[in-house]
Amino acid sequence: MGTPGPAAKRHHYVPQFHLRGFADGETITTVELPGDRSYNQPVRKAAAENHLYSLPGHPDGADVFEKALSQLEGEVAGIFADIASGTWPLDEESRGSLAYYVALQMARGPEQRRNSENLARQATRMEIGYGGRAGVKGWAKKNLGLEVDDATAARLWDEAMRPEGPPIKISTAAHIEQALEIAESLLTYMSGRPWSLVRFDKRSLILSDVPVGLVRRPDEEDSWMGVGVMTAWGITFPLTRKLGLLMNDPDLVIDKGIPVEKVRAGAFDFVQIGTTAMERIFNEHTASSASLRLFHHPEDARFVPSGLPDPSPVTMSLQGTPKEYSGEPYILPHIPKANRSVPDQDE
Repeated sequence: MGTPGPAAKRHHYVPQFHLRGFADGETITTVELPGDRSYNQPVRKAAAENHLYSLPGHPDGADVFEKALSQLEGEVAGIFADIASGTWPLDEESRGSLAYYVALQMARGPEQRRNSENLARQATRMEIGYGGRAGVKGWAKKNLGLEVDDATAARLWDEAMRPEGPPIKISTAAHIEQALEIAESLLTYMSGRPWSLVRFDKRSLILSDVPVGLVRRPDEEDSWMGVGVMTAWGITFPLTRKLGLLMNDPDLVIDKGIPVEKVRAGAFDFVQIGTTAMERIFNEHTASSASLRLFHHPEDARFVPSGLPDPSPVTMSLQGTPKEYSGEPYILPHIPKANRSVPDQDE
């Protein structure tokens, strides 16, 4: 038996088989947001980050999760090939595997790790800020199990009060665990929608580092509010430059009282011809969901939407947090009972 080779250090957050659907052989065009720089590169170098999923010291090897992903990706690559050869709708098992893959693509990327770190930093900044300078030592004892001196407490305060918050890092293990939890929670809302396979002839699709697009409901009035997987009218997911998966509005089947088991079995999945309007829906939502980069076939630059967004290394933040803290502890104002809007139970 041969000895295992060294663990691969380059980990793809968009798998190579998926990228090849948008490549010319092994060459793909990468567009750096906001679109003022683009270049051709090998597929093996695109949408990748060194040691993104490495778990040093794991008994099964540092690349144990990367290997698990490779197994899933091999299965899904076969499903992509079946779809490209004309298989639609999918059988229930293949449909479930594809739904999980789409959910995982929302959760596994480096932007999600950055989001987790950003939220942790902002929450910690707010917690320390509201406690005031005098509360730093107590915070360190409670949260870090440390007795700190005055100099260390002052340093903790200064670090926490930076606009970006204290330098908190999320471990690879925590990132992986969270990605799996998110994917599992999203799976229900993706597999329970009727799907349509959109086939394009003259038009082409692009890909991004976060390739799941959420389409707002047409009658949504609060355009300033975000849109989520549960509330989206549709979910776009480009499979190849000529094939797009659209997860349609679940209300179409809910309102008719159709059991979700039939939906997940693919009984209401169909094929659509890709129009110019549909190409724009896909590509605009693919671009708007991107964090840092877009990817496309070298001949498909004309399908990249104009007015691309700025890069968003972090796509989730706490809202309404104070810009500055005075150093004094924040005490919730006392509300006299007579002014409370909700009466006590015994009144």
